[in-house]
Amino acid sequence: MSTISIEVDEDAARAYAAASAEEKRKVQLLLNLRLREIVSKPPKTLTAIMDEIGAEAQARGLTPEILNSILRDA
Repeated sequence: MSTISIEVDEDAARAYAAASAEEKRKVQLLLNLRLREIVSKPPKTLTAIMDEIGAEAQARGLTPEILNSILRDA
């Protein structure tokens, strides 16, 4: 295991300092898992994000005709 330092707000620091050893172990485990998840994912490109938004809109029933109508009215 390695130790890292991260900045947190005062409330979080107080809560962690007041936590039991078991609660601290749980927080450390959760942070470890979350950090791995965050840094292991490659960042999405703007194009990928836009494609996801478009696919979601289509799945919800947005058609090219509806989109054109919305854009004309804007």
